[in-house]
Amino acid sequence: MKKQILTVALGCAFAVTTFAQQKDIEKKFDRKSAVKDLTYLTSDELMGRDPIRPEISLAYNFIADQLKEFGAKPVPGADGYFQNIPFMMSAPPKKGEIKLGDSVYIQGKNLLVINGEAISGKFELVDVGFGLASDLEGKDLKGKILLTNVGAPDRMTPADLFSLGSEKAILAEAAGAIGVIERFNIPSIPWPLISNYLNRTQMVIDNNDSSKMPYMWMEDVKNTIKNQLTEGKAMAELAIEGKTNKAIEGKNVLAWIEGTDSELKDEFVLLSAHYDHVGVGRADAEGDSIYNGARDNAVGTVAVMNAAKYFAKNRPKRSILIALWTAEEKGLLGSAFFAENPLIPLEKIIYNLNIDGAGYNDTSVITVIGLGRTSADNLVSDAVSAFGLKAIADPAPEQGLYDRSDNVSFAKKGIPAPTFSLGFTAFDDEINKYYHKAGDHIGSLDLDYVTLYWKAYILAAQNISNNPERPFWTAGDKYESVGKELYGIQ
Repeated sequence: MKKQILTVALGCAFAVTTFAQQKDIEKKFDRKSAVKDLTYLTSDELMGRDPIRPEISLAYNFIADQLKEFGAKPVPGADGYFQNIPFMMSAPPKKGEIKLGDSVYIQGKNLLVINGEAISGKFELVDVGFGLASDLEGKDLKGKILLTNVGAPDRMTPADLFSLGSEKAILAEAAGAIGVIERFNIPSIPWPLISNYLNRTQMVIDNNDSSKMPYMWMEDVKNTIKNQLTEGKAMAELAIEGKTNKAIEGKNVLAWIEGTDSELKDEFVLLSAHYDHVGVGRADAEGDSIYNGARDNAVGTVAVMNAAKYFAKNRPKRSILIALWTAEEKGLLGSAFFAENPLIPLEKIIYNLNIDGAGYNDTSVITVIGLGRTSADNLVSDAVSAFGLKAIADPAPEQGLYDRSDNVSFAKKGIPAPTFSLGFTAFDDEINKYYHKAGDHIGSLDLDYVTLYWKAYILAAQNISNNPERPFWTAGDKYESVGKELYGIQ
């Protein structure tokens, strides 16, 4: 009975505190200033915030200047408010052709040269399974081209396919190989979709010598390539010509706010969103070719900026790490780089409340991708409810959205990491009308709803930052075991 009374009392105290915090956010949130920031980030001047274009500097300098003005501090080890990232821009070759037995593979048709330098001649092709370290062990691969399956047995999400490609190239280079060809053999993903996406200029992280290694995908859903090998080997004739690679420096924008609690301030809540978008594309019926990316993801960028603004003046118990990632649209590159090169030890980051999204079709809800997977669900849901909205879980799990945004860079390391998205109940025409389209500009937004969304995000972050209990994965989640390893939980 005493335990029940205590539980009710704690619940009432939390409700009173949440109400007071909600009123404080309402009072201090500057909608006019937030909309002004959103207007600038989505303006044509920034040309769609493509990290390949020079205008991206306008975006990251603007964000950094705002964080400094708000009073958020540079993260130790950063270059001011930036984490610099060595990118390589890799354009398709002028000619791409591989002859293997009686088959010819042509760039853009059944061959995609994704990265690396030009290469021509006849070379031995060696099947090495998935091309992982265990697959290469004990094999003489010097001067040969490795043939692998895309992905790995337990890593088949789109993000995994790309990140593993870089890992395989590093392993191949260390083994003395001169190239990597991956067999794209996933029937559930149409090759034309892959070809349309990858047969254009790509951005990758520059891994020095391994980034110079030719890295290619070949369509092989029917195992045509596999069947042409003899004892796992074959001779392939390559003609990859006119390959252009260019170094580009990317920048994550980072800041932090120290917590007030003498013990909890050593723990960080990571608030993040990607600030890049897809740039300039095919013109719409009105002739507009600049994809301004209001929903994806200027709204999220402004949410994180305003969280920094609020917490710099209203410090919570835990410390806050602010991160605006670059090159999410190029394959989650900015967040992945930080996760592999953290400026704050990952075991000190106890939660990541990420923002990304394609848009909204229901202004009564906020969709939390990952709701139901961590012990902090009620803290997020209560914050959303405080502003008259409802938090709902992923309505389209078949899309694999959880593993397609920056949150997964940290979930894979063990950090609980949902994505706080604008409200959608299905991938319908209303979403597709704006997703990666010229119509996704500020004039098509419901700013009353967006303002509630911004405030709810701040309150959710505050609830998590002040809660004495550390959030963690729910029992049985696929990231639970790596989370236990990260935090030393027995």
